[in-house]
Amino acid sequence: MSVAAATSTAVRAERKSEKKERRALLLVLLGALSAIGPLSIDMYLPALPAITSEMLSGPAQVQLTLTACLIGVSVGQVIAGPFSDTRGRRMPLIVGVAGFMAASLLCAFAQSVPMLIAFRLLQGMLGGAALVIVRAVVRDLYEGAAIARIFATLMLVSGLAPILAPIAGAQLLAFTSWRGVFVALSLAGVVLLVAVLAGVRETLPAESRESGGLKHTVRTFWQLLRDRSFMGYALTGGLAFAAMFGYISGSPFVLQEVYGATPTQYSLIFGLNALALTVMAQVGGRLSGRVSPAAIVVAGLATSLAGAALLMAAALTGLGLWGIVAGLVVIMLGQGLTLPGTSALALGSQPAQVAGSAAALMGVLQFALGAVSAPLVGVVGAGTAVPMASVMLGLIVCAVLAYAVLGRTRASSRS
Repeated sequence: MSVAAATSTAVRAERKSEKKERRALLLVLLGALSAIGPLSIDMYLPALPAITSEMLSGPAQVQLTLTACLIGVSVGQVIAGPFSDTRGRRMPLIVGVAGFMAASLLCAFAQSVPMLIAFRLLQGMLGGAALVIVRAVVRDLYEGAAIARIFATLMLVSGLAPILAPIAGAQLLAFTSWRGVFVALSLAGVVLLVAVLAGVRETLPAESRESGGLKHTVRTFWQLLRDRSFMGYALTGGLAFAAMFGYISGSPFVLQEVYGATPTQYSLIFGLNALALTVMAQVGGRLSGRVSPAAIVVAGLATSLAGAALLMAAALTGLGLWGIVAGLVVIMLGQGLTLPGTSALALGSQPAQVAGSAAALMGVLQFALGAVSAPLVGVVGAGTAVPMASVMLGLIVCAVLAYAVLGRTRASSRS
């Protein structure tokens, strides 16, 4: 081999190595960006009682700050996803992260619950924009089996974030107020913005961008809404997701005020439940090649229903904190099977060309139902665990019915 050929081979190898390193760094950044949603939702949860006390408000009103964030995430995904298809990924991502940073800082200076609700809505919208563009960037860069592998990695990050977020929030509350939690989120936004500016290039060339616009997106969504099997799977997952947010919104008050858990104890219990969800999701993923998604969903729904019954029994009979925790852990184990399984069934029922719109509609449905369920716990009542248990049991029963009525026939044919 000549010196020139050897040099050319070495240069190509070096460039290939540099490309792999850039991709690896990009994946780390995308993983961090995918944690924006869990951090926004979960990091301030240990502070909900403190916000209620300082604002001289009730739990139901303060829980609307969580509802606002969930609605914002849904709206942000619907707006930013189609917009990035027509205008590219980088600039909307920069706007989303920068806006998230500013909205988090505004939350820290809110002087009333309505003001905090408005700022949380804005924070959710901008964070949701970043979330949907992360998925789009992955689709731009990877094909085939690589996409599934990358999404699995990002899902693991999303699963770990809820474990760490409330723990971090509780530690911050040890030396600052709830406002300091939002300042910390704003600082995290600064770090992410710098990383995006330095490490994310445009991944959708101008010649590959969509020209259909909003009209095309609306037409696709309408077709999906009329698809009985898709809506059965999506509703099953959405109702199960809503039950989880009934827990997220109600548990700070139930565990800390009713059962006397400290913020640190609450964060550890929350982490235990998030770990149960994450571990069972990984188990379901390992089983998916050997067991049908329908069987996994049925097992998940049965487990969640058993956990909800245990939670209700613990609330009604006074089994104490650990009876409540046991019921919640069993529910989360079931959720770890149900949520990925319903996603696989819903997306598998659609042709590849509408998979992105189907995933977006599923996300909107999940967060919209979660936004409705979050304040229900406070509206039903306070002072015991019964309202939270009632809402969670009711939503899980509705998920079972949605699957049995709308999704069961198609799922059985695919088994």
